[in-house]
Amino acid sequence: MLEDVERWLTERSWSVSDRPLRHLLAAKRATGTSVSVVLPALDEEETVGEIVTVIRRELMTRSVPLVDELVVIDSGSTDRTAEVASAAGARVVHRDEILPRLPAVPGKGEVLWRSLLVTGGDIVCFVDADLREFSADFVSGIVGPLLTEPEVQFVKAMYDRPLGSAEGQGGRVTELMARPLLNLHWPLLAGFVQPLGGEYAVRRTLLERLPFPVGYGVELGLLVDSLHTVGLDALAQVDVGVRKHRHQDGQALGRMAAAIYRTAQLRLARGHLVRPELTQFERGERGFEPRTYRVDTEERPPMEDIAEYATRRVA
Repeated sequence: MLEDVERWLTERSWSVSDRPLRHLLAAKRATGTSVSVVLPALDEEETVGEIVTVIRRELMTRSVPLVDELVVIDSGSTDRTAEVASAAGARVVHRDEILPRLPAVPGKGEVLWRSLLVTGGDIVCFVDADLREFSADFVSGIVGPLLTEPEVQFVKAMYDRPLGSAEGQGGRVTELMARPLLNLHWPLLAGFVQPLGGEYAVRRTLLERLPFPVGYGVELGLLVDSLHTVGLDALAQVDVGVRKHRHQDGQALGRMAAAIYRTAQLRLARGHLVRPELTQFERGERGFEPRTYRVDTEERPPMEDIAEYATRRVA
């Protein structure tokens, strides 16, 4: 590990317990900083309500006004996600209602990018909507350094990720794809425990300058681009405990890994690259049958380049 990374681990890796809520609230009042929490959601009726309830109950009260707005972006759910989230107290916005002149494409990154147009916080905190046994620490932990450390601009959560009853076996795409990529090509990012985690908080002034991969590569893309934009010392991570969520099957993870690799490839060699496809195999009536999927490569430009965003800021 590079000496710079070893130093970074001692100076920019914290625990949620390092910053009590009373300290965060005092810093928020002193700086006048506003906080938005965004939950991208697709068919998450089983979990999204509890997450919204916990955030509102513990971080959006008169005595603990840490979060100023809580928005669920529904990216085309066919279940009761929007209804459940709204009943729990979130503002629900459908992906297709945001920037309608630009047709939406499927993908998590697309939803996160569009969320900048319907939120107003100085700090934007992203939280996946499939978390189980959710703790408000996932929000307060990653927002904390942005309130108390002026030079910090991007904070990721770190945590244990159990896979069933096996401790520490979650994050398979992280260990098999993302971590090798980062160690080999962006070794300054080798200290991140959960580089692909969906829980992170970023200053809006940084987010609006970054391109967003539309699919699963968004977390890797934002992390790498933030390193190049603001430098390692502006990045940090906070231990928030244990993350429990729905796990995907091996083929879904394969497609995720392909998208992440493609995101890395684009950053390593911008140019005329063939749009890739990934072929996987499923056993059918006549043996193994191929299934070919397109790999997400499209990226949305920095939000500061979008006319509607600029107009909204002026207004």
